[in-house]
Amino acid sequence: MAIFREKDIFERRNAANEAKKALLERYKSRPGPDDPSVRERMAQRQAILEAREKRAVEKEKLKQERLAREAAERAAREAAEAEARREAEERARVEATAREAEENARIARLLAEEAERKAKRDARYAARKARAGRH
Repeated sequence: MAIFREKDIFERRNAANEAKKALLERYKSRPGPDDPSVRERMAQRQAILEAREKRAVEKEKLKQERLAREAAERAAREAAEAEARREAEERARVEATAREAEENARIARLLAEEAERKAKRDARYAARKARAGRH
């Protein structure tokens, strides 16, 4: 059976120092900002950013056009609704006037019939009085 051997402080310190050296070497071996591959990557990133911005501008332009079109449609629809409402109110007013005139004519006819009945009744009464006065 193998005995587990714990690392002592010196081995851990040496391992940490070697890891730090490896990181430093990796950092130093990185290409500088004037390296052609770095410049190419930066150019690609810049092209991507510009394309993204162009798409954003185009998207905003399309959004503004859509909003303007919707506003125009809404205004046209509201104008049509207002016109329809005005026409309905006008029709209602004309119908109310016609009903009122019809009601006034009916009332006038009833009053005329009543006056005619009263005149006939008064004529009968006067005739009866005239007959009674002859005796």
